Amino acid sequence: MSAAAAWANSATATLWALQSRAGWSGALQFAAPVAIACDYTADSKRMTDDAGQEFVSNLVLYTERAGIKQGDRILIGTSTAADPIAAGAVEVRRVMRYGDTLDR
Repeated sequence: MSAAAAWANSATATLWALQSRAGWSGALQFAAPVAIACDYTADSKRMTDDAGQEFVSNLVLYTERAGIKQGDRILIGTSTAADPIAAGAVEVRRVMRYGDTLDR
């Protein structure tokens, strides 16, 4: 983690990466939960996902963690729950990347 991120990313979130979606049942399979350093804002913003669908986001997460993608689940705080949906994690709907690290 860059020095700037260590200073700015003072919160912790739990990430469950989406691994697959079962063909017939549509059941979602997630990787084990991983704690990541982050910062966030909790305000409503209108956004558009990659498919062009508008939605209202109530959480914007800032992190140096690369590889987060649409469909993953995020929960502010730490969790060891195997099921992100039962844990109350929200779906990642949009990912915007400016630079992979604050120090580039």
